[in-house]
Amino acid sequence: MNLKHLFYFWKTAKEGGIMRAGEALHITPQTISGQIGQLEHSLGIELFSRQGRALELTDAGRLALGYADEIFSLGAELEQAIRHYPKERPLTFRVGVSDALPKSLAYRLLEPAVALGEPVRIVCREGRLERLLSELAVHRLDLVIADTPLPATLDVRAFNHRLAESGMSFVAAPALAARCKEAFPACLASLPLLVPGEDASSRQKLMRWLEKTRIRPKIVGEFDDSALMTAFGQAGVGVFPVPTIIEEEIVAAYGVQVLGRSVEARTEYYAISAERRVTHPCVLAIAESARTRFAEAAPP
Repeated sequence: MNLKHLFYFWKTAKEGGIMRAGEALHITPQTISGQIGQLEHSLGIELFSRQGRALELTDAGRLALGYADEIFSLGAELEQAIRHYPKERPLTFRVGVSDALPKSLAYRLLEPAVALGEPVRIVCREGRLERLLSELAVHRLDLVIADTPLPATLDVRAFNHRLAESGMSFVAAPALAARCKEAFPACLASLPLLVPGEDASSRQKLMRWLEKTRIRPKIVGEFDDSALMTAFGQAGVGVFPVPTIIEEEIVAAYGVQVLGRSVEARTEYYAISAERRVTHPCVLAIAESARTRFAEAAPP
């Protein structure tokens, strides 16, 4: 697509007509009309409907105008950013974190990015994986951290970078843990259980493991937000699962006790980027750290 043609179309739509666009750009209306005609020919569709001297946007024209607004708005931002670019400006790292990911684990995965030698300004966005991936696709995010690889059902061009793998630990507030009269995992059948929401990969692994071990727990809550599940678990509402690789942190931070662990209910954690070969310094630091820091899930 010729951006010059697109610019003339965009200016005409914004100014309300070819004559006004010509006056604003100091070029003849014939030139603008010809450029718009070439754009319509290249796209194979009319962007304006002509009624006498008046122009009205077609449905396709309104769609094109929305994209053109974003393109030229970003162009203006780029020009301003470059003109006023300070030498000591921090490196911006925009990362999306799936809401199913435990916050403590998300921090441990992202920590190497803020420990670089150069100044870094990290911008974190949390939400459902599908929304975050759509932001990644239009380059509003540099990276997405999730507990699942890129879903095959999503038409998004992105690449998976495996960061870590962990088994599952089951923890509970001390008063609730004291009610555990049987050995793990049989004790789960007699205790209330909190589980991640349906979108979480760990939920699927947990339910398959429970079915395999023939344990039928009483599920008293399910949570899309892992932090909220932890808050309920700390209050003694139910036993809740956490990744084994952050078990020690959870026990120390929330005063809960470990009932047992499952090495079969394993979850993998991924960095998803728009690039096959990552070049962003923060993403490189995260991937390199994960290869050594999370090489083994502990404790066993």
